[in-house]
Amino acid sequence: MNNLLEKIKNKAHDLNFHSIGFCQANLSKDIAKHLKEFVCEGRHGSMQWLADTIERRSHPKNMWRSAQTAIILGSNYGPEKNPLNNLKLKNIGNISVYAKNKDYHKWIKGRLKNLASWIISKTKGDVKVFVDTAPLMEKPLAEAAGIGWLGKHTNLVSRDYGSWLFLGVILLDTNLIKNKDKNYQNLCGTCSKCLDICPTNAFISPYKLDARKCISYLTIEHKGHIPRKFRNLIGNRIYGCDDCLAICPWNKYAKKSNNLSFLPREDLKYPSLHKLSTFSDAQFRKFFSGSPIKRIGRNQFIRNILISIGNSSDKSLLTDVIRLLDDNSSLVRLVSVWALYKLCPQSFLIEINKRIDEENDKEVVNEWLESKNEVDKSLCL
Repeated sequence: MNNLLEKIKNKAHDLNFHSIGFCQANLSKDIAKHLKEFVCEGRHGSMQWLADTIERRSHPKNMWRSAQTAIILGSNYGPEKNPLNNLKLKNIGNISVYAKNKDYHKWIKGRLKNLASWIISKTKGDVKVFVDTAPLMEKPLAEAAGIGWLGKHTNLVSRDYGSWLFLGVILLDTNLIKNKDKNYQNLCGTCSKCLDICPTNAFISPYKLDARKCISYLTIEHKGHIPRKFRNLIGNRIYGCDDCLAICPWNKYAKKSNNLSFLPREDLKYPSLHKLSTFSDAQFRKFFSGSPIKRIGRNQFIRNILISIGNSSDKSLLTDVIRLLDDNSSLVRLVSVWALYKLCPQSFLIEINKRIDEENDKEVVNEWLESKNEVDKSLCL
């Protein structure tokens, strides 16, 4: 059996996976307990799919009763430069490292299927593959398999690759390991850098995240208006946030990815807020074809762009903001009002007089009025 495990590892390395671990298809009761607490306390926000799949997600066997062994595979997507550096460049949009090129799900799933077919030819059993799109908890399984440990930011940390591993899982109906899950060592120690750097204080305590405050959730999963209290804190992050990952001291051991599918597209290294703000729906879909960004849709994306424009202090973007005050989407119009107030209070006062009586969306009207109050306060100072 050990010989087969070594052959699986070698085959996985041939397919450009960097970390491979094995464990029984099992999760501790504590994992299920923490998941239920997360949902019951409402910390999952509008991610209803988490609540709907909580039972299946609680244990691999609830996904597939025949599961015996889990093979967890990690692929390195380490960036060339520290993504925190881009936060200083206010007139560009900052995109999470994982989303600057092709959708990693497709790349990993194709190779998982290749490896799974090879395993079937050796074991004559059945397998199922998963890449972050099914209700399977990959990170606890990766921890059990010895690939890394769950850091205080609730993400996986690897001794060899820091924060930068994509994960995929193969479940087998064959028991390939006789021992219990590997003992892992949590090496976070007293470090709290990942908690301290969070702009929105999204961590209730170590290992406890409130997704409703998380910038990744707000810019990707949250479909509605982003609360005013978070907008300044978002800065120029237009899709996701890497702060808690990038600050981790274990990244000193991380290696730059050499996978062309994971390296950033040239036009997404320092994307212009002006250019991105001009996209129609068709232009958005074409520009982000094959990218994970495409799934949030044009209106939600432009919402994020406008928040970054509002935080940019770049008055050359004022024309873009005023143009978007007439957008068909109320999601876009509302945050255009906020961005206008942030960029130029004088222009805001001109536009509110021309537009507020014509606006038929109550939330947008309220945004005009709330922003007007803020302008009035600033003029009185």
